[in-house]
Amino acid sequence: MTSSRIKIVSRPLDKAVFRRQLRCEALETRQLMAADLGILHNHFDPEDVNDDGQVSAMDALAIIGRLNSRGNNAQATDTFFVDVNDDNRMSSLDVLAVINRLNNNRARGGGPQDPRDTTPISSIAEFRSYDGTGNNVVSTELGSTGEQLLRVAGDDYADGISQPAGADRPSPREISNVLSTQDPETGSSERDLSAFIYVWGQFIDHDIDLTDSSETESLPIEVPQGDVYFDPRGTGDKTIPFTRSVFDTTTGTSIDNPREQVTSITSWIDGSQVYGSDAETAASLREFSGGRMLVSEGGLMPLGEDGFFMGGDVRSNENTELLAMQTLWVREHNYWAGRIAAGNSSLNDEAIYQQARAIVGAEIQSITFNEFLPALLGNNAISRYRGYDATVDPSIANEFSTAAFRFGHSTLNDDIGFFDNDGLAVRDEVALAEAFFNPSLLKEVGIDSVLKYAASSVSSEVDLSVVDSLRNLLFGAPGSGGLDLVSLNIQRGRDHGLADYNSVREAYGLDRVDGFDDITSDSEEQEKLESLYGSVDNIDLWVGILAEDPTRGGSIGETGKIIIADQFERLRDADRFWYEKSFSGAQLRQIKSTSLSDVIKRNTTISNLQDNVFFMRAELTGTVLTTVVSNARGTGQQGGIAAPGRGGVAGSTARTVGVAGVEVELLDDAGEVVATAVTDSRGQYRFTQFGETGHYSVRVSGDSGYSNDLSEPFEFLVSNGATRLRGLDLRVSKV
Repeated sequence: MTSSRIKIVSRPLDKAVFRRQLRCEALETRQLMAADLGILHNHFDPEDVNDDGQVSAMDALAIIGRLNSRGNNAQATDTFFVDVNDDNRMSSLDVLAVINRLNNNRARGGGPQDPRDTTPISSIAEFRSYDGTGNNVVSTELGSTGEQLLRVAGDDYADGISQPAGADRPSPREISNVLSTQDPETGSSERDLSAFIYVWGQFIDHDIDLTDSSETESLPIEVPQGDVYFDPRGTGDKTIPFTRSVFDTTTGTSIDNPREQVTSITSWIDGSQVYGSDAETAASLREFSGGRMLVSEGGLMPLGEDGFFMGGDVRSNENTELLAMQTLWVREHNYWAGRIAAGNSSLNDEAIYQQARAIVGAEIQSITFNEFLPALLGNNAISRYRGYDATVDPSIANEFSTAAFRFGHSTLNDDIGFFDNDGLAVRDEVALAEAFFNPSLLKEVGIDSVLKYAASSVSSEVDLSVVDSLRNLLFGAPGSGGLDLVSLNIQRGRDHGLADYNSVREAYGLDRVDGFDDITSDSEEQEKLESLYGSVDNIDLWVGILAEDPTRGGSIGETGKIIIADQFERLRDADRFWYEKSFSGAQLRQIKSTSLSDVIKRNTTISNLQDNVFFMRAELTGTVLTTVVSNARGTGQQGGIAAPGRGGVAGSTARTVGVAGVEVELLDDAGEVVATAVTDSRGQYRFTQFGETGHYSVRVSGDSGYSNDLSEPFEFLVSNGATRLRGLDLRVSKV
């Protein structure tokens, strides 16, 4: 513990800058603007302006032409998607977005695409410590284990010292019951985020923060009488067990020295969940030959005497998807160890190991900043890297670890599937509740089918709803170890003395909200929040963050967005070993161009993946067609009349046309209707509502007034999260 040292203060929060970045115009104004200009956004591939399936200079020219012609009231075709950055404006920024995409594509193609082409990185003279010390050469403990969590907002302890906050608020379980019950048929991500948004979110969370629980200081959660799960007999005396967090024992002595919690792992994005946050753990995971890490049968992580897999973080076995991700990166380390050893036979085990560790850490950093954070927060939410800054404090903010970065709990699906390379199930899915601390499941299925499933299924929306496996059955049934994660999150915030939602907004440079309708546009949720809290000035931070409407182009509200962006920018800027500082040239280009999809492909048998596995965006388009026969007088009839020469009326002509206003149904492999669409003026229809990969079919609705010319629905396969099927035309006849 080093609480007596002088902490470097993080760069001050510029309130004006934050407001400028996050303040939104009135929705009505944006909608009118979009309607007037005919602005459209291609959610499938934003930079593909002309929707021809590829990004090229023609897309930039399409926007430039539209901008130049606006004064002449020239109109673009409906198929031009000119709002590239999804801000409901057409501007030069949209042109720049296309150009940046083209430049990124060139950079990706310009570097060595095969990792075997990369030379060893022996030019790196210094490697990270395991416990995070020494990164900052002046304040050597910054970002290391055992450090206090940072507070951006002041504490809100009931006594100003250490007593939990929220004594005047409802029980966390009551809040959970009112706000967080999830309808299993609703709640999928509106932006088509895949399950990797929570798989990677948990993986990276286990790299940067962990606060241990006390073994003695209990703070049980009150259960409302008659709670269906936790008090089915209505005794009124049931509680959910909870213990307070470990804290720096030199704190919590006075109002001037309130209780402060500490982190048990390094704060840096350094792959500590793979390697460990101390030398002893790191050594226990090494083979000490050829720089490799230990693996067990089937290329899985080593097994401990207790039957659980051994990883760099104590939470490695929490669920099957997390275990698969942990295993993937052990394989990635060994992949690099083999390449480095083959490239330089003079290197010893330690040199190979440390070089492979440096590459793995760099890849994790790059994927987090170039794929994960843009998927969650939207493009341009993170500032551009300007180099190492020794004055920045990387410490994990209490508001981040105890509230904002727990957003992922709302995104989990309630089951885990197992898919083959074609996106089809290879075994029955399992309930999420059955995947907790269940290493035998991964031994049975391996990691390939688990990772393919995560890339091939849409996550739940970022909101207050949480699946039953987490809200009622976490780690077991109620009364048999079962917990409620929503209640735990709320209680943990109170345990840590987190300031209320409105006070945290103000501390991060945002305006305080005046009413519940400033938080969410959902009137029902507004009423629930008001019934629970009474005032917007007394809301638990985690609840307020998850209740917010998402910002444009992102999947989380402005409070969560600013807390998460601030934390990751500080972790990057304060890191003396940041990958963009440590690597250069071809090596840096290769790291930047390595996607999570690439890592999966080279360490598993899965090859059929979308480039960006954080999105599951499949699309189907087609046209409903019918034959119109016209006679010499220009009148005509639809369907069922043959053309001349084939038994038709003399002097008549036949042509195929699209039929407007026809309802088309999308069916899953069980024949259930999952979505409907109505054809436009040209008879075109479009579906994007694919919750996961698999077999689907389309047909014209029986109530449409038309009959399918095919005896069976039109069947097709969605095999990965970027499947784009065009021209699935349906021919119909008038009933």
